[in-house]
Amino acid sequence: MQRLLAIILLVGLSPLLGILGLITRMSQGSPVLFRQLRSGRGGKPFRIAKFRSMTDRRDANGELLPDDERVTAWGRFLRRSRLDELPGLWSIARGDMAFVGPRPLLPETIASLGERGKQRGKVRPGLTGWAQVNGNTLLSLDEKIALDLDYVSNPSLGRDLVIITRTFWVMIGGERRTSAAGRAKPDLSQHR
Repeated sequence: MQRLLAIILLVGLSPLLGILGLITRMSQGSPVLFRQLRSGRGGKPFRIAKFRSMTDRRDANGELLPDDERVTAWGRFLRRSRLDELPGLWSIARGDMAFVGPRPLLPETIASLGERGKQRGKVRPGLTGWAQVNGNTLLSLDEKIALDLDYVSNPSLGRDLVIITRTFWVMIGGERRTSAAGRAKPDLSQHR
């Protein structure tokens, strides 16, 4: 059902996706999409796509500049509004992702988490998730993982609906660290 809904949304949102892609191309050049290998359910790798929010600007030695120096004004808008994530609907349509679940991380990040990474991989990663609506970039990696593991351990349709609703509030009002983030207890004993 999620795959079908993602296809319907891709068709319905195609004019918006086209406009966002065109503005991204005009403001940042090509390619329009950022693609990267991420870890899915059970650790299965897949390629995620997002609208590109950074340039490839380099210093005099040819090294990439820090992320904050490469993010454009348009890229900041895309990230803050979460519109950069819309191409992720393709991943849902393919069955690699769900609408709600822990955000997909790099395979090496999952491997570094040891048992916590395996536990996190029991569900498909999501376009949005519990950590994303409770602070996201304002949280440490351990806090995000604790929230992700809480989500994996306590799944419910009601919680998914809360996450989807809160995602729209984050898109409009920006990220805020919530009390749920404060209650998340990172289990650091399971680090490798």
